Amino acid sequence: MVQFEPLLRLPSSEELPCSDETPVDNELQNLIPNLLLTILAFIWQERQDWFFGVDMAVYYLYQEERQPALTPDGFLSIGVPRSTSERGRLSYVLWEENEIPPVLAIEIVSKHYNDEYENKKEKYIKLGVKYYLIYNPNHCQRDKHRPFELYRLEQGKYILQTGEPYWIPEIGLGIGRSRVTYVGLVREWLLWYDREGNAYPIPEEVVEQQRQRAEQERQRAEQQQQRAERAERDLKEQQQQTVTKLFSLGLTIEQIATACNLSPTEVRAILEQL
Repeated sequence: MVQFEPLLRLPSSEELPCSDETPVDNELQNLIPNLLLTILAFIWQERQDWFFGVDMAVYYLYQEERQPALTPDGFLSIGVPRSTSERGRLSYVLWEENEIPPVLAIEIVSKHYNDEYENKKEKYIKLGVKYYLIYNPNHCQRDKHRPFELYRLEQGKYILQTGEPYWIPEIGLGIGRSRVTYVGLVREWLLWYDREGNAYPIPEEVVEQQRQRAEQERQRAEQQQQRAERAERDLKEQQQQTVTKLFSLGLTIEQIATACNLSPTEVRAILEQL
């Protein structure tokens, strides 16, 4: 049995690389997790007990030995501070995070296969990630897998789950796919869902909804003003017709004013316009 000597000193996040320095194959590997982060920042804006990392190194111990960093395309941790400093985290170091591993890790498969279904899966088990999502929209046939595979850690093994969007009770959110427009791209994206299976709106949709509501309010205000102006014109026309008719019948200005609920000055002004 191999014996591990306890580390005398664990390095801090200041001393560790913030990523594995491997460039992404395409922009979607950044856009997809960043969209999930942006939606979370909107729906959880009052919460301060979560952190979503994008392409950030995760450092951890396994059997008291420091392991090589894992760098998920995206990951979510619950029960940690939303922010640790003004400049944010440099990396996610478990011994600085009260040993709280991510509850969800996301890998987006690219044209260069990176062992998402084998080696990385075993590493995430060692890390203790409860849910592991492999999103493979473009190369699933090559890899002989489904485009969306979400695994749950049960008794030391990842078990493939069914159903989409998949509800994750530990975070109170579901995750799944939908075709929407984001940053000008119309395609399938990963989105968060509520308990009823409704996708939370993306930022562009929220902005557009707010713009439409503002435009509707402007139109309603304009229509109300137009109706008020028409009513005022109609009232003046009716008063003018009534004053003209009563004056032609020989009534005095004072009599007309009393009959029309006007002042004598108003009656004279109407008659001067004739």
